[in-house]
Amino acid sequence: MTEQTTSRPAFGAPTMPLRATDYGFFGPGSPTWKVWTAPTALIGFQRAVTLEHFDPDLTASVADVGGIYSDPYGRLDHTFAYFLIAAVGDSRMAVSAADHLMKVHAASTGIEPISGKRYNANNPASQLWIHVTGWHSVLKCYEMYGPGTLTPDEEQRFWADCVVAAELQTCRPSDVPTSRDEVHDYFESVRPTLCVSERARRGMHYLLHTPLDRGPRVWASSRLVAPAAIATLPKWMRTLGGFDQPAAVDVAYRAATRAAVSNMSRSPELMDRLVSKAIGPMTGGLYRQHRHAGTPTFAHTVTVADARAKYLGAPGGAGTAAYPDGVGASH
Repeated sequence: MTEQTTSRPAFGAPTMPLRATDYGFFGPGSPTWKVWTAPTALIGFQRAVTLEHFDPDLTASVADVGGIYSDPYGRLDHTFAYFLIAAVGDSRMAVSAADHLMKVHAASTGIEPISGKRYNANNPASQLWIHVTGWHSVLKCYEMYGPGTLTPDEEQRFWADCVVAAELQTCRPSDVPTSRDEVHDYFESVRPTLCVSERARRGMHYLLHTPLDRGPRVWASSRLVAPAAIATLPKWMRTLGGFDQPAAVDVAYRAATRAAVSNMSRSPELMDRLVSKAIGPMTGGLYRQHRHAGTPTFAHTVTVADARAKYLGAPGGAGTAAYPDGVGASH
């Protein structure tokens, strides 16, 4: 059981514009903006939150706090909103959201039952697993179902951006992969530490096939997207997680998903509605703001360190009041 819990106020949305102060850390034209705002990011997100459960400490945290079971729609909306803010929000919004998320995670601590050791959701190794699987998943789905592969220069910049985004959490930037080959090496290096348990499989299958009693929207969206997400995974992950599917389903879903993504890409309004219904109103609102945001006060990108110094006072300092509790709190 967790040793400390926090009360969660009602579901809300960020209280300031997505890009008022600057272009954040990556800016217009960056591969990060393209990949994280593509329709394929919805599939990549489901893939990433499912893979989170291969880390036993994260499984313990998710299971002990139980947010995905009591409010899956809200929890997933808040989590995707955080990723989106980090990718395309201005620096003030991003560092404020990250500061709040670290405080939420700091309250999630307890005993991991398999090893009997203490876990903390802010552990750098666990945060690195979340970060790498998130960025890798959205790129994998972008390549498989969306516009296709990035150019070599774009891919190099995408992984450089991934290192920058890791500065928002407790990851050590030196541990973050900086290329596709390093991502593969990372997965091979951590594979011996990954495992599943009854609680892990429960979480994975709940996210892939959310029960109808949790609401028709989250039920339908999880089941429609799940086969596409599974089709991107290697055989060993499917077997370990107990959610493999026939090769014929992979082939059929790849073709159908590419067609659906193409249609959504041609209709931003359809994308807005889909995101709001499939993920939630907070994420949908951020997507709309991203499409309609004007030029910020400072029309340039900034560094995470400078943003923290300016808006939090110091690295790890007290955050602003720009976010209600819940943004990014997936547990």
